[in-house]
Amino acid sequence: MNKFRGFVIKEFFHIFRDVRTMIILFGMPVMQMLLFGYVITNEIKEAKIAILDHSRDHVTTELSRRIVASSYFQLAQVLDHDKEILDVFRKGDVKEVIVFEADFAEKLEKTGQAKVQILGDASEPNTAKILVNYTTGILMSYIQELNTQTELPLRIDPVTTMLYNPQMAGVYMFVPGTIAMLLMLICALMTSISITREKELGTMELLLVSPLKAFQIIVGKVLPYVFLGFINAVTILLLGNFVFGVPIQGSVILLLLESILFIIMSLSLGILISTLTNSQQIAMMVSMVALMLPTILLSGFIYPVENMPKILQYLCYIVPPKYFIIIVKNIMLKGTGMEYVWKETLIIIGFTMVFLLLSIRKFKIRLA
Repeated sequence: MNKFRGFVIKEFFHIFRDVRTMIILFGMPVMQMLLFGYVITNEIKEAKIAILDHSRDHVTTELSRRIVASSYFQLAQVLDHDKEILDVFRKGDVKEVIVFEADFAEKLEKTGQAKVQILGDASEPNTAKILVNYTTGILMSYIQELNTQTELPLRIDPVTTMLYNPQMAGVYMFVPGTIAMLLMLICALMTSISITREKELGTMELLLVSPLKAFQIIVGKVLPYVFLGFINAVTILLLGNFVFGVPIQGSVILLLLESILFIIMSLSLGILISTLTNSQQIAMMVSMVALMLPTILLSGFIYPVENMPKILQYLCYIVPPKYFIIIVKNIMLKGTGMEYVWKETLIIIGFTMVFLLLSIRKFKIRLA
């Protein structure tokens, strides 16, 4: 019994001495609890909206003030013309546009009713639905206050229009995010085990003493998977379009080019992972675990980035799928061109260059 007790105590000390084991045992649960607790929420805070006020009277001014004063909304832009509505939605920041009709206060006083048009960006149907409900609630609360002060019953009629997804189909949100997640995981996984396989089989030494330069080895590893990844991308897009009915409103060629760029970026990240690990098992674990959770939680795939605490919003900026999801939604659902997605495209190019340069540098260290 004493020997068994000593063995158990020895195992405790062995675990406590291993920093990596302690991090996995205690650090990972705390980090995941905090991450899931802050990210997984149905509440919307400080969603960016735009207001188009054709009346500009005391009633619409008060309604605008109440809407903006709530914690749900943040006024991003005041519009002057109806023509600006589609443009502001295509830029991607504004989630809702509220339009007050002309002579709003006069119609409310004379006829007892006035209309407000609420336009939602239904490319994210859950967010659009929640924001419309918040807005309608504020309008109804205001009209109830007025009805306590007047004998004539007053009424504000909200006219809701959902753009880009009038059926409010959830698949419109999931297909672009699924495309990004699958391409990211599959491409990174394929290349992450590429160099580690060479290490385990002992063929890495042959590559290191070959006349090939580090850049040539990296590109040689990536090129075959670009073609295979492109076939995957086309397959996923065809399934999304023909099976799930998600339209491609914009340029198919632009969408495919952006997909190729994202594939190259994902493959470059996989190559970087493989240069930093020594076994296929570790490379696969890093690719599956370290890439899947950020892609699902911090890319805006399921949970809006605006809902997260500021520190998590800053982390979202270093998650490449976030930018590809924006590109896919803009091209597929909104029918926009390069003029609306050039910033995200440049960011993905930047990620690709950084991953490739780091991979090449790691190779040069080994060659030295």
